[in-house]
Amino acid sequence: MNSPKTVKMDRPLSREIFRRATDVLVGGVNSPVRAFRAVGGEPIVVDHASGARLWDADGNEYIDYVCSWGALILGHAHPKVVQAISGQARRGTSYGMPTELEVELATRIRAALPSCEKVRFVSSGTEATMSAVRLARAATGRDLLIKFDGCYHGHSDSFLSEAGSGLATLGIAACPGVPQALAALTLNTPYNDAAAVEKLFDQNRDKIAAVIVEPVAANMGVVPPAEGFLQSLRDLATRHGALLIFDEVITGFRVCYGGAQTLSGVTPDLTTLGKIIGGGLPVAAYGGRRDLMERVSPLGPVYQAGTLSGNPLAMSAGIASLELLAAPGFYESIDARAKRLGDGIAAALRETGAAATAARAGSLLTLFFSPERVTDYAGAKKCDTKRFAAFFRAMLDRGIFLAPSQFEALFVSAAHSDADIDRTIAACRESLAVAAG
Repeated sequence: MNSPKTVKMDRPLSREIFRRATDVLVGGVNSPVRAFRAVGGEPIVVDHASGARLWDADGNEYIDYVCSWGALILGHAHPKVVQAISGQARRGTSYGMPTELEVELATRIRAALPSCEKVRFVSSGTEATMSAVRLARAATGRDLLIKFDGCYHGHSDSFLSEAGSGLATLGIAACPGVPQALAALTLNTPYNDAAAVEKLFDQNRDKIAAVIVEPVAANMGVVPPAEGFLQSLRDLATRHGALLIFDEVITGFRVCYGGAQTLSGVTPDLTTLGKIIGGGLPVAAYGGRRDLMERVSPLGPVYQAGTLSGNPLAMSAGIASLELLAAPGFYESIDARAKRLGDGIAAALRETGAAATAARAGSLLTLFFSPERVTDYAGAKKCDTKRFAAFFRAMLDRGIFLAPSQFEALFVSAAHSDADIDRTIAACRESLAVAAG
């Protein structure tokens, strides 16, 4: 078994680069969680990555469990994905016009998720969810939206209250700059509480356009849906004439080839996808029933557009990625590796007596610094974030890179080896002791 590193890594060049970054970039970063404010210290500055590893500007090597926030299920710089991107780059990087590549990737998505009878590509998960909600409002003629506390659906105005991910990390309940009139159109309710959803429908009859949900919550940490929860949402939406939107930006092609909707057997009206479908390049999509999607321009009046939507680089990377993910046994292999890591973390918790719990859904995991199992955002917010920060830094010093937030997932990729898992478990055991100290 590979032993974890126990000597703190020095990062003078990363520190100098970040100092310069703070002069020209807001907070020195282009996405808030990267600033390490929640865990202390300064961020590592990545120089390059390959497989399950990345190296910072100072040459320090880390086993990476962020994997571009789940997008890199195959690992960094997979040869077939790199070949697809470089081959397309020689043919042109962006046309702003249709290509056959868009047709091929959309066809693969529809085959994997039959609920997506038609697809529209965009460039980010935020665009996908924003567009899906606009479509739902147009289709129903209603304005209200139900979302769940701690679920994160991107940074558009409709979603920036009681959201997970970066807002949870930074302790922001609601974002300034969102008009109160718009915020009032979003109804927040606890995750895994179907009775609360039913109450909202009863209180707002014929006013709710859609329910949007992460079918496996992954932005307050990993919180699986309670038994029957997703089916209850399906039944309530149908009964009240609202649409059900599954935000599978993280779970799509991550928990299985057909996403969480395939595992649960619950069919949404609209689905949003991202992360994996572009092989790590900027791409996302929304799709759903034909009658709904044909309301989108140019077939219908619901306008949405983007110069880089369906760009050929992302389409090529996505096709190469999905070809690899469709191989027999792919998900069984990655899930087995994730289970091994989850079981090892659980054993480390028992051995050290740490007041923490582990949660897993397929190849997504979270170590919650809470003695009680987390089932919703209220439970997640009870976690000891100072202890997580100490644990994070101890793991980083041992060459293990986790998301710098208690409220994000840990992602296992196909590139992680058994030796990587063993080393991570050993580092976890040591780091739990450091965090308890």
